[in-house]
Amino acid sequence: MAAVISERNTHDAELSRAQEALVSLVNNGDLDRLVHLARLIGSAQDAMNDEMVSRLAALAGDGLDLLDRVNRSGVAKALPAITALMENGDLERLVHLARLAGAAQDALNDEMISRLAGMAGDALCLVDRITRTGTAERLLAVAEQIEKTHVLTDLLQCLAGAAEEAAQAPMPKGGIGGLWEIVKQPETQQTIQFLMLVGKHFRRCRLAHPPAP
Repeated sequence: MAAVISERNTHDAELSRAQEALVSLVNNGDLDRLVHLARLIGSAQDAMNDEMVSRLAALAGDGLDLLDRVNRSGVAKALPAITALMENGDLERLVHLARLAGAAQDALNDEMISRLAGMAGDALCLVDRITRTGTAERLLAVAEQIEKTHVLTDLLQCLAGAAEEAAQAPMPKGGIGGLWEIVKQPETQQTIQFLMLVGKHFRRCRLAHPPAP
């Protein structure tokens, strides 16, 4: 008899706690939300057939598999870099570059690819020869010397000045007299002397490095 009374008291206590929980759900509106959610789930369940359920189950499985692969591959560590690429616009530039490379690849045919491959091979051979013979170091030394002496800059400025002056100069008179007027000028004689010195030094260099038989 005592066991029955104890069991009844326990049952009453559980009913009292359940009643308090229901009152709380009613007061804060959660009961209405649960009813609407149950109706929504019921409507979705009624609208689904076996094929849709199979597809959703397969989709859920594929999603979990993808999440597992992403977690194991460490892609999450690359998210800050990807975020930085998106913020500074580099990701968009990479997309455009990939599209450009894809368009170029679509435009190439087999003959063009063969020619480009041949050109690349010839360029690599040329770079190898330049490196092995020391030509690259000599060219760099010459370039540094040209930069220090401003020879190339002076030559370009002289060509621009000569073209401008020639456009404004009067037409030559012609004949021996006109030629004599030009030759007797000190600037003309200095120019001829400079060209003769250039030819002299060039001839000396060519004699020091005769062509290979």
